[in-house]
Amino acid sequence: MINFNYETDFTLENEEAIAAWLTNVITSENKKEGEINYIFCDDEYLHKINLEYLNHDTLTDIISFDYTMGNEISGDIFVSVERVKDNANDFNVAFDEELKRVLVHGVLHYCGYKDKGEADELLMRNKEDEKIALFHVER
Repeated sequence: MINFNYETDFTLENEEAIAAWLTNVITSENKKEGEINYIFCDDEYLHKINLEYLNHDTLTDIISFDYTMGNEISGDIFVSVERVKDNANDFNVAFDEELKRVLVHGVLHYCGYKDKGEADELLMRNKEDEKIALFHVER
């Protein structure tokens, strides 16, 4: 089950469509959907988590905690809406597109994709593009 939680004044306009798309992404990777919680927050909220749990004193757009067991993916995905907005401006893309990229990025990590090395990062970007395209098919 995919759940959306809000620790800021932001809310998704199309929760059902996004949840269905993410379920489709999980299935397309031959994984089972467990419980995935998205928590939308601001920079300050996510910065505190970054410091407390990862000992990183930086701002970030997403932090995910992976609770996957076997083939069933589960976890908590924290998203800074402020970072997503800034990144959308920096990359000259629509906020909704950048938000989809961040949302699917967390799920792809749970599916086993990494983004630390150059080759892994390229594969992650290609997978993000592939999965974002699935959203348009579902409309």
